[in-house]
Amino acid sequence: MIEKEEIMDRLLIAVPSYKDRYERYIQENYELGEAKLIYVDISDFVKHVIECYQRKNTDEFDALFEVIEELHTNGDSFVKEFATVGILESLQNQLSDKKIEYSEIEKCLKPESKRWWNHVIDYWNGKTPYIGGPIKEQS
Repeated sequence: MIEKEEIMDRLLIAVPSYKDRYERYIQENYELGEAKLIYVDISDFVKHVIECYQRKNTDEFDALFEVIEELHTNGDSFVKEFATVGILESLQNQLSDKKIEYSEIEKCLKPESKRWWNHVIDYWNGKTPYIGGPIKEQS
């Protein structure tokens, strides 16, 4: 079971090009020993991912989207929700801000991540009353 403390380590292994930037980000935004706010911090990570996409530097995307899938399938309840609300929703928001079509990232998503990606879209389109939590199968 993947826990909250493992998230950034896994993302940094998948996207080593972010490591130096992340270290600078932490130095600029936190005092030594201060608790990190992962829901805030993920925004900078997602910005980096989108910048990589814009530069057509997508070599790390297979590993990244595999980690996002693992967070969805093997994470504890916090990690699963973070993978959706923290990572996927941040991606969607920042893609919209940059006028990049969702389909450009959707093709990278693995099955469970794609399911939650669509669930976030459904939420914002008023088709479901919540983002987090288990998706109930349609009967």
